[in-house]
Amino acid sequence: MAGTGSPDIPIEDAQDLRIGIVAARWHAEATDALLAGALRALGEAGIEQPTVLRVPGTFELAVAAGALAERGYDAVVALGVVVRGGTPHFDYVCQAATVGLTEVSVRHGIPIGFGVLTCDTEQQAYDRAGLPGSREDKGYDAALAAVSTALTLHSLRPERIP
Repeated sequence: MAGTGSPDIPIEDAQDLRIGIVAARWHAEATDALLAGALRALGEAGIEQPTVLRVPGTFELAVAAGALAERGYDAVVALGVVVRGGTPHFDYVCQAATVGLTEVSVRHGIPIGFGVLTCDTEQQAYDRAGLPGSREDKGYDAALAAVSTALTLHSLRPERIP
């Protein structure tokens, strides 16, 4: 857990962005906290009505993010928790989520805020999920990163370049 070095990400003029959030249901206490943090960040950025989709687990995040991308969303925030167990399942789910979300982002040219916690223990997830007493709020951070990147990409539109 880094806990330090995060950038200050100022957000201005984001109220017109269409943002979707895709959140897994596994590890509900942590994922619900990630979702609350993402919603708080978007609210602070002036985005009052993001679309929120819930999917069963982290493996399903990419397909739901892709559906939002196909519908013209400016950015998606992907939230999930994977806790290491005694089998290779952890590795497969983490890799599938990372590769899948990256493919959606590159294929559709939209940012995906990566709020997927990959942890050895549930306590590590709680420490990063933005719960009371948490050291970090990765849902909040992922939403800010997605919005900031979407604004950067919008600045590259031909009608905005002098």
